[in-house]
Amino acid sequence: MESKQLLMEKIRCGEMKSPTSGLASGFTQANLVILKKAFAFDFLLFCQRNPKSCPVLDVTDVGSAFARKFAPGADVRTDIPKYHIYKGGTFVEEVTDITEHWQDDMVAFLLGCSFTFEEALLANGIGIRHNEEGCNVPMYRTNIPTEPAGIFHGPMVVSMRPIAKDQVVRAVQVTSRFPDVHGGPVHIGDPDFIGISNMDEPEYGEAVSIQEGEVPVFWACGVTSQSVALASKPDLMITHAPGHMFITDVKNEMLGIL
Repeated sequence: MESKQLLMEKIRCGEMKSPTSGLASGFTQANLVILKKAFAFDFLLFCQRNPKSCPVLDVTDVGSAFARKFAPGADVRTDIPKYHIYKGGTFVEEVTDITEHWQDDMVAFLLGCSFTFEEALLANGIGIRHNEEGCNVPMYRTNIPTEPAGIFHGPMVVSMRPIAKDQVVRAVQVTSRFPDVHGGPVHIGDPDFIGISNMDEPEYGEAVSIQEGEVPVFWACGVTSQSVALASKPDLMITHAPGHMFITDVKNEMLGIL
């Protein structure tokens, strides 16, 4: 596996555009949300009221593209494989660099990502199906409402990993030790119960196989922020493309509860 430094160089120059699950072993990954200062407090309050979906890891100073706490040497404008740009609640563009879209009154939020606890799942003998099948993690929009704050509202998005029935309890125990990156699951089993009618058609990412003896396990997902962008319609929101995360300088074990 290539070093984190080499990986970041490839991302920064646009050579690496794939999902980041399983990459940069040992380092915490994060969702990214960028908003104008006028909407930043509302979004921070939204995150505070919805810590399961949007656990805040770091927030930049107004106009700064550098997360001083979690990745002081990285640039949020260039150091993600792919970005999504939303205007007025509409997805308008996917890009690999947002430098030309950056404005002096912008604030960037780093939110916890479940890719961070996948290493701990693997260490406990629990496989990661989307890595095994070489695709992006499936993410679904649910009927679970978030707690509104200011202009921000909308349904929770969840990521799904198939888990063998005899490993579900261990998966809950392992991921619950990581509350800063979504923690334990929000639902186990029947997807219809949380408003998912077709597991083969995730709103984000790609579908994976669920084998005999496995159950779907759902974790709150930071892509909830993108679902919220569609519902709340801020004039401009920039995010990571689902599954294409910001890799921080912080080690995974710093976020786990031992």
